[in-house]
Amino acid sequence: MKEYNITIVATNNPKIIKLEANHFLVKGNYEYKNIDEAKNSPLAQQLFYLPFIKTVYISGNFIALERYDIVEWNDVKDEVAQQLVEYLNAGEPVVHEELTQKKEPVTVYAEVTPNPAAMKFVCNKRIVPTTFEFKNIDEAKDSPLAKELFQFPFVKEVFFDENYVSVSKYEMADWEEITMQLREFIRDFLGDGKEAVTAQAIEKTKESVQGASQIQYDDTSQQIIDILEEYVKPAVASDGGNIMFQSYEEESRTVSVILQGACSGCPSSTFTLKNGIETMLKNMMGDKIREVVALNG
Repeated sequence: MKEYNITIVATNNPKIIKLEANHFLVKGNYEYKNIDEAKNSPLAQQLFYLPFIKTVYISGNFIALERYDIVEWNDVKDEVAQQLVEYLNAGEPVVHEELTQKKEPVTVYAEVTPNPAAMKFVCNKRIVPTTFEFKNIDEAKDSPLAKELFQFPFVKEVFFDENYVSVSKYEMADWEEITMQLREFIRDFLGDGKEAVTAQAIEKTKESVQGASQIQYDDTSQQIIDILEEYVKPAVASDGGNIMFQSYEEESRTVSVILQGACSGCPSSTFTLKNGIETMLKNMMGDKIREVVALNG
């Protein structure tokens, strides 16, 4: 019988610790927000009996735990690690993976975007918690789905948002010839229970988002961010893309943004930027705004 040891590893997020085992624990990637979601994981269920556990991630050879604010990890991490060692060395199950590997019904439909080089494939389930953009296969090392999509010679870029995949193609192929092939591939991939991105990638992204949320912006920049979040992002997402605030230059009164997904390289993005977003910001913020530019537009 394997003997398990646990190493406690700090993360960039003070609320999350990683507990690395010296043997692999599971084949897949799992995230549980509460004990009801953890019905296929006896280990996660046990961990949720600890009142300070908020989220449990299990992947490969590690378990990551997110805590509530009622405790500090320094006060309880050794006790949690010891409980975990005792549980694993008793031969108790981590995840009943056979319960999670049954095919689930997934539907995917294709939706055109304003960008003729991009198509949006919408799923009937949530595939990622936030946006991910991959410009090439090297960037897709933490995304099994994106890596597979880049195997198609006509796929140029891949973008994920909560329930859709936006694919940008090279000119060599017409959508009439490849849309069905891509739609069925994405449907079968997700139907097999495979992950669009790894748990490690999701964790890294959460940490970077939390880090970005702690940046102290000046009042004007914060007002711009709030307007983009409330009025612009939902419309851009419906077109298969995303917009991110980059900076505000007070002297030149210039707002810089980054376009992602179907919006990146879209022929109509300049028109949308100037006649839509720039006009809206000028109307709402007056002479604080002179122009909006896309750093990658």
